[in-house]
Parts: sequence; structure tokens; C-alpha cells
Amino acid sequence: MRIVVVSAGLSSPSSTRLLADRLTAATLEHVAAETEVIELRELATEIAQHFVTGFPPARLAAALDAVAAADGLIAVTPVFAGSYSGLFKSFFDLIDKDSLTGKPVLLGATGGTARHSLVTEHALRPLFTYLRALVLPTAVYAASEDWGEEGLAQRIARAGAELARFTTPAAVPGQGTAPDVDTAAAIAPRSLTGAITSVDPADGFVTVPFEQRLAALRVP
Repeated sequence: MRIVVVSAGLSSPSSTRLLADRLTAATLEHVAAETEVIELRELATEIAQHFVTGFPPARLAAALDAVAAADGLIAVTPVFAGSYSGLFKSFFDLIDKDSLTGKPVLLGATGGTARHSLVTEHALRPLFTYLRALVLPTAVYAASEDWGEEGLAQRIARAGAELARFTTPAAVPGQGTAPDVDTAAAIAPRSLTGAITSVDPADGFVTVPFEQRLAALRVP
């Protein structure tokens, strides 16, 4: 299994790369996988050349091939003018239109203020939905004040568990094991009817109807 990480940070060190690394580490807590990091700032010239000539230089071609062959993708961008960066968009403009079809993608973004926290929903998610990727439910935005806060760590852990779940092949009856309980608990899965499911290490998944949960909260 191979997970490719695309980081569009422009500085070194970069908060964008830091978020990408943390998302990768959170994923690897639940699944064994090889990882490859693509730093777009190192490919900026090649990306521009590709737009002009129509042919990708060798390093860029290798990066595009790596994304296409990955089992899962982590894509993180800094926020520029309320959206993803031009470098980030330019790279994914060069991806073959079918390369990301059905591929699990974990989205992340960094910015200087919490006011841009919805960039993952109004900019990133539509982009990857257009590319027919399987965009994971949890996207992670990290503002400057979020670093070191428990809330960010929890979002990173949840997102990593989701990517691990969606990149792990489903167990074949009689030939595999049940989903990892810790991973399932972190994702807080729901049934097809929308009922929240609870996880018990001894019993596996137990669907608790919403009406039953409400009844349990009533004062006798």
C-alpha cells in the first residue's frame, strides 16, 4: 500500500508541510503503508514549463505518476486570497482527468486566521469532487493559533483514521480480519439509516437506534 502526500507550502520550514506530516503520522498509526512526499515548491518551474510546452519534465512526470498510482492521497495547501494556492491548483490541473477516480483523498489547509477555516469545504472539496476522488468526510484546517491545541490534534487523529479505513482493502469472508476497533471508534461510523453506531471491543459494531438514545436521556 502506498500513500502519496502533496504539500504546497512555499517556505522551509512550512506549517503546510508540518500539517501534512502530522496527517501522515496519524494515518500510519492505523495502517502499514509506504509514503512519498511531493513538495510542489520544488516543482514550480517544471509545472510552469508543462503549461507552456505541453510536456512534463522528468521530475514532474514522476510526481504525476506517483499520485496516479497511489492507494491514498493527502493533499495540503496554504490559503491564498481565501482559496487554495495557485501552485496547488496548477499541479492538480495537470493530473489526468481519470487519475483520481475513486481514490481516497484527505484534504488539509493552513492559514493565518480561523476566518478561512471553510476553505476546505468551499474550495478544496469541490475541486476533488470534480476530479471524482473519494473525498474523506473530515478535512483539517489549521490556523496559526490552532497549533498545540487539543482540538487540532483530535481532528488530525480522526482524519488519519478515516484515510486508513478507506485505503485498507475490505476483508474477504474467511480470509481476513474485522476492521480495527480503534480505527472504527475514531471514525464514529454511522449506519445506512443515519443511526450512530457504538464500538465494543468484545462485541464489534452495535447499532443503537436514535430513539433508544433519546429514551436513555429522559429524566425518570
